[in-house]
Amino acid sequence: MVTETAFMQDSLPPSLAGMSMSQEFLSHILGAIYDAALDEAGWVTCLEAIRAGFSANYASLIVRTETAEDVGLIVSAGNDQPNLDPGNPYIAMSPFAGMVPDQLVTIGDVISEKDWRASTYYRSYCEPQGVFHVLAADISTRNGGIYGLRITRPESAEAFSRAEIDFCRLLIPHIKRALNLHLSINEDRKVSTLYSHAMAQLMVGVVVLDQDRQVLECNPAATAILEMKDGLRVVGKQLEASYANDNRKLQSLVRDAMVHAPAAKPSMSEAMSVSRPSGRLAWGLIVQSISSDQWTEGKQRPSVAIFLRDTEGRVDPPVRLAQQLFHLTPAETALAIQLANGLSLEEASEVLGIRRNTGRAHLRSIFSKTGVRRQTELVRIFLNSVAWLSDTD
Repeated sequence: MVTETAFMQDSLPPSLAGMSMSQEFLSHILGAIYDAALDEAGWVTCLEAIRAGFSANYASLIVRTETAEDVGLIVSAGNDQPNLDPGNPYIAMSPFAGMVPDQLVTIGDVISEKDWRASTYYRSYCEPQGVFHVLAADISTRNGGIYGLRITRPESAEAFSRAEIDFCRLLIPHIKRALNLHLSINEDRKVSTLYSHAMAQLMVGVVVLDQDRQVLECNPAATAILEMKDGLRVVGKQLEASYANDNRKLQSLVRDAMVHAPAAKPSMSEAMSVSRPSGRLAWGLIVQSISSDQWTEGKQRPSVAIFLRDTEGRVDPPVRLAQQLFHLTPAETALAIQLANGLSLEEASEVLGIRRNTGRAHLRSIFSKTGVRRQTELVRIFLNSVAWLSDTD
């Protein structure tokens, strides 16, 4: 019985079998593919490994084709090819356009050599770059995207052999999985960034501690609070309260949360206030355990989340959004923001440089447009609006 290793070694062309063992090349190429899934910069390394393995002059991944609204994007590995290129207007003329997804083809599978040489795509785009032999596959992803894999050789080189074509077919499912994995990771990062941004805009600080109670991550709002060193600070990578009594309680809450963190149970939350040496209002603080799954192990494992809120922090929403939400004029919006920050009508008028009578007129108009009757109601609906979730003006 012929072993799989022996079959692969015997059937691979010299460019692929030149490695000391065929398994080594397969391990190398698959490692490059899955490394690319974790970091998009790795796609260049991945394509270079494919290019070298197939003795190709180029290996490219068409991420986006050019449209009227988008210049497109091609990631390439080649002797004289930039790693990142905008799309080109000739791709729409390619004989590979509209292929069945996830199927590997060569030029001969889609067009005759005579028609290939006569095509505008070949004469205007491929021939000047020394591209004649082509392996092509359009790889579909779970979000409906199509990524075009192209491996090419010049006319002076041999056409791709059957063994090379078969080997490339083995790689297509792995590239497809890597692309899907990359999409999932990128989506998770975007969602995490969005949540972090929303929390920061709402002036909620988030500090994440690992299993050793060391600070693993802080969002912008938490970083700003800790940089004040006014009641809370980071000492030796651990979060501490300035006053001994507060610190003992904080560390006790963190320890209790650690006990609950490994269990796949609803998170435990406890609250406390932290006094500030400046004499300003105390910080509000919640400690919450983060339940880990069965596979989570090792260092820097998220175990505890600490939420902080600056009750005295000023709010400054984008004026344009506040105007759109409440149909206010710029002057009315400016007054409403000052009132939401705790100023009286007289104080807000002084800050804005307007007369008290003008301020009262603005306030009456604001009441009419928002449907409220008291200043406290106005502050409540303003603070509870979605305007604070954006940082664009």
